[in-house]
Amino acid sequence: MLNEVLEALNNLLTFDNILLLIFGILIGFIGGSIPGISGTMLVVVLLPVSYVFDPIGAFLLLTSIYAVSVFSGSISAILFRTPGTPESAATVFDGFPMAQKGEAGKALGISIMSSAIGGVIGTIILIFLTPLLASWALGFSSPEYFSLAFLGLSVVAALSGNSITKGLIGVAFGLFIATIGIDPITGVDRFTFNNNFLRGGIDFIPVLIGLFAVSEVLKKVQENKQKQGKEKKVNSSLPGMKLLKRLSNVIGLSTLLGFFIGVLPGVGATTASMVSYSQASTFSRKRDKFGTGIPEGIAAPESANNAAAMGAMVPLLALGIPGSGTTAVLLGAFILHGIQPGPLMLEEQGGLVYTIFIGLLISNIIIIFISKYLIKGFSQILKLDYSVIGPLIIIFCVTGSYAVRNSIFDVIIMLLFGIVGYFMEKSKFPLAPVVLGLVLGPIAEEQFRRALRVSNGDFSIFFTRPMSLVLIALGLISFLLPIYQHYRKRSNNFN
Repeated sequence: MLNEVLEALNNLLTFDNILLLIFGILIGFIGGSIPGISGTMLVVVLLPVSYVFDPIGAFLLLTSIYAVSVFSGSISAILFRTPGTPESAATVFDGFPMAQKGEAGKALGISIMSSAIGGVIGTIILIFLTPLLASWALGFSSPEYFSLAFLGLSVVAALSGNSITKGLIGVAFGLFIATIGIDPITGVDRFTFNNNFLRGGIDFIPVLIGLFAVSEVLKKVQENKQKQGKEKKVNSSLPGMKLLKRLSNVIGLSTLLGFFIGVLPGVGATTASMVSYSQASTFSRKRDKFGTGIPEGIAAPESANNAAAMGAMVPLLALGIPGSGTTAVLLGAFILHGIQPGPLMLEEQGGLVYTIFIGLLISNIIIIFISKYLIKGFSQILKLDYSVIGPLIIIFCVTGSYAVRNSIFDVIIMLLFGIVGYFMEKSKFPLAPVVLGLVLGPIAEEQFRRALRVSNGDFSIFFTRPMSLVLIALGLISFLLPIYQHYRKRSNNFN
């Protein structure tokens, strides 16, 4: 390993490769900050360009874009309530409320540090444990995947505010939206009404953008202009030692949880951020404050999604199985360059693999040093009057929604859910449970049904496998504990 690390450093420390790494970081930062322009899309766009370079330069470019875009989506999530990437969906829950309190700089600083720590620790684990973790991931099957999704959905009670009933209605609505389209098991149309657009399902990104971004623009239009000056000056500041100490447990646990979720093929960083947010809120002494703008609500998803992005590289490199949408594109890039990821790659292409690892490590470290200056430039938009900012946000939203599948139908869905989100908030319905149901619903449904098919309808399959049993138990605790505390608090207030 030492020889391969030294070879990797030798590969990296050339002018061309350093330039490509920096270019990838900048592209990932800018692209990830724009709503709807995910890391996957950026890697797809740059894939043909990468063919011009040798494999080392090409993968330094593509993987740095991948790593940085996961973080940069949190910037627009915090400043504009518009997740730049799907991985930053959970960051909205506490990031934007903190910005509304006049603490946007603090929120961005927590996001930067949590993302960097999650990414660095995730890369270090990636370097040392890739073969071992790949074999562990193969032990996961349908019961475990369902139990993991159930664990993520269990946070609904904690995110429901004062009305658990409304939260349950919200998650049920999200689960319903996730069922629209072609049944993944039988291939039968569900709730499509013979509409060809609906057969492809309703994509998560346009719904997310509509619920949070468009609804926020509609709400801002009605606000008094005097209230719109509070968020204009943003200077991100990294958290001090006192705050870091307070967040250390959340960041550490979320990083580990996020990384191991990321290792599981097909799960991805979005699920990792949701599950980590769920666990952080459940076991926190301030669980009733989650969703109101607290640092833990930013640290948990941001450390988790960056660690998960690193974890998704494990099955790609060690097994040749993509761990996420972006790594599926990277698999295509390897094949394009005549390289076959899999069990022999670490032996035959050790220099390239460790160059990628070192490049990811450096990319995550550089985030700490350059983000402050890039955010300062990005936040200049906030100095504009909202009559300019609002239309700009809508333009970005339309562009991002259309770019997902090059479909005007997705733009219509975005606008429709913008109106739905606006009226839901007017009626005090929490939006976070809808997102939970929409993100985790497809995983939960598909894996639940597959597990029952394997067991011939025997539900004990979920309780006889140790990992599945542990995850379900944690999910039940996560769901029931906030409900118990909520009614206990109401009973004490009544007495």
